[in-house]
Amino acid sequence: MTQILLQVDFTHQGPFGEEMAQQLAGLAASINQEPGVIWKIWTENAAEQLGGGIYLFESEASAQAYLTMHTARLTAMGITGIRGCLFSVNTALSAINHADFASK
Repeated sequence: MTQILLQVDFTHQGPFGEEMAQQLAGLAASINQEPGVIWKIWTENAAEQLGGGIYLFESEASAQAYLTMHTARLTAMGITGIRGCLFSVNTALSAINHADFASK
């Protein structure tokens, strides 16, 4: 089974850090219920005013469906500059570098 990595980033005016964690805890929990999601790493760069995430999905279809839904959700929130890229994961090489791709 080929797992798919989804990288998303966008312009984000904040909040960042703990304030962001408190405000978006409900959204974070809901992402666990999305079809095909294995895990997500939340990313932020306050200096560059960027937010985003790195996701691991069970399939390309589930990653693409999530990207379509998430782009619409972010757009509805007034967020602009949304970029999403899908990548196949080379698990053999990634394992050498201690990556853990176990399914949920």
